[in-house]
Amino acid sequence: MTSTLLTGVDRVLELLPRPLDPVRSIKVKLGILLVASFTAGLAYFWYAIGWLPPMTSATAIAVALLTSQVLAHGMTSPLREMTAAAGGMARGDYTRRVRATSRDEVGELAQAFNKMAEDLHAADQRRRELIANVSHELRTPITALQGALENMVDGVAEPDPAALRAALAQTERLGHLVADLLDLSRLDAGVVPLRRVRIDVADFLDEAVEHARATAAGAGRDVRFRLEGPSTPLIVHADPGRLHQVFANLLDNAARHSPVGGTVRVSAEEHGGQLRFEVSDEGEGIPAAARSRVFERFTRGDRAAGGGTGLGLAIARWVVELHGGHIQVLDPSIPAGGTGPGCRIRVSLPADETIREEVA
Repeated sequence: MTSTLLTGVDRVLELLPRPLDPVRSIKVKLGILLVASFTAGLAYFWYAIGWLPPMTSATAIAVALLTSQVLAHGMTSPLREMTAAAGGMARGDYTRRVRATSRDEVGELAQAFNKMAEDLHAADQRRRELIANVSHELRTPITALQGALENMVDGVAEPDPAALRAALAQTERLGHLVADLLDLSRLDAGVVPLRRVRIDVADFLDEAVEHARATAAGAGRDVRFRLEGPSTPLIVHADPGRLHQVFANLLDNAARHSPVGGTVRVSAEEHGGQLRFEVSDEGEGIPAAARSRVFERFTRGDRAAGGGTGLGLAIARWVVELHGGHIQVLDPSIPAGGTGPGCRIRVSLPADETIREEVA
């Protein structure tokens, strides 16, 4: 009976305003609560002094308790809402939010709770999308590989070099996807050590471009590579293996999305204490609305025609950030003879030689 009555009172109080919300300190609120309750009880006591003392005292106490309940409800209701929302989160519901109107410590806690709920909801959404995308990416090469092998086993197709090369290509695609996923898991877990050494930028870019040229030729892509090396010797302190991974992804993407006979340009310069590397192509480019998402996992959009895994740019961003730099998509600058708006991606790395050794 008592609990039912209290629940009914709480529901009625939910409809009332919270008079103490503008107060910024819960300590001050408690003081106001005590003073207001005492004042309300004392005022009634004075007003009804003509009653018998026992009845007057009891009524004054009841008025004080009612006043304290009204004022305290607004102070504690965010805590009750957080308790209910936390129970919902335990069941996988990240959509509940807390009404955060007070300006004291409880209000700040409610705001922090809502921010945490939003982050958890976003993380849960990314997890679901990652599982769906990985399942899709794995299913495609596995289905193709299974079909090719079944045809060979059933005698529909001969195990000639062409069929074996097709099966090998699907196996290699699976291997690349698994390797990319392992890299991302290591980066997320923070277990990727950076072994920085002094790297001559010109020699490094020469090697990266030669590797990209050989990869494009092996894939049958008619693409030219033009290296616009730095005018002065440049040195960068970086992990050569990880940095090569960045440029291998950028150059492969540029070659895949370049038109037949297109040119991929690579340049490097020092500007404002940073080393700026740019990779540009002459393809269709990336729409401005999609540029902020291209470095997210499995975000490929219309530029996925070449069959990438959608993880290369995500890995490139992580590696660049581990080196203390940043990567971004720039507005295209159409070169003479270009066939499309193209895509320009800039990698900026610190040029300071005092960069400390990081072990992520």
